[in-house]
Amino acid sequence: MSEKFLELINIRKIYPTRSGPKIVLNGINLRINYGDKIGILGRNAAGKSTLIRIIGGVSKPTSGKILRRMKVSWPLAFQGGFQGSLTGLDNLKFICRIYGVPWKEKYEFVKEFADLGDYFYEPVKTYSSGMRARLAFAISLAVDFDCYLIDEVVAVGDSRFHQKCKRELFENKAEKSYILVSHQGNYIKQFCNRFFVLSNGQLQEFPNFQEAWNFYTSQ
Repeated sequence: MSEKFLELINIRKIYPTRSGPKIVLNGINLRINYGDKIGILGRNAAGKSTLIRIIGGVSKPTSGKILRRMKVSWPLAFQGGFQGSLTGLDNLKFICRIYGVPWKEKYEFVKEFADLGDYFYEPVKTYSSGMRARLAFAISLAVDFDCYLIDEVVAVGDSRFHQKCKRELFENKAEKSYILVSHQGNYIKQFCNRFFVLSNGQLQEFPNFQEAWNFYTSQ
């Protein structure tokens, strides 16, 4: 079996603004092996979500490339791939078809996990943002990815839903890789084994959480 890894090579992302180009990511290099638990600390607007979206293929970098030698999820709870006129069930079928997954095997898991009741059979355009996020999270976890992309952990739903997400991600899928970005340290300290800080467009690795946290809080 070939080695599974994900590698970012000199990733740059530049957004045009009225005051001129804004460099959000400036030469990001990172190799992730199967089983790595990557924690990235970054303040609001540091580029964490941009980085996650690029890794997941939702956005394109301005320059650089990504080698995907393992199956990478879309950002958990990302809702951009939903068809609003389709029901939650039909969206599940559609996404499973794209990834070659038998939808009937995932039906009970997604229905129970999203906890939408009868709305599971209603068009997604009738959902609240929280309902859409729960459906997106449930479908993300139903597909067997090698690496999961987690933006601000489980920032959707109530505390019961948070606990379900934590259990499924960090216990039931403990052998998988994941990239967790956050402006807080609790989940990164608890669940990650590699520690980074994203600041001024640069990604810097530290040997342990405390050194990463000290650098992050000194910015």
